[in-house]
Amino acid sequence: MMSKREAELKDIRAKTTEELNDEVASILTVRREREIEEGIGKRLSRKLNRQWKKSIVVRPPPSLKKLQEEEAAEEAAEAAKSA
Repeated sequence: MMSKREAELKDIRAKTTEELNDEVASILTVRREREIEEGIGKRLSRKLNRQWKKSIVVRPPPSLKKLQEEEAAEEAAEAAKSA
């Protein structure tokens, strides 16, 4: 049985570049219309977009984080044995 994400990826892969471009354009248009309703101008919109991009924090995946914690615990255990 195919997972939901795989099914969505199949749908995306089936689309042509032109269809994807149309979809992205419509999403951006809706976003811009919402900004206009809120009274946000082009300049402020770009400023907020830059701030949002700078606020993104790249983090390791949870599986890697768990692995790093396990390694740190092992090292601490070894240090405790030798001390």
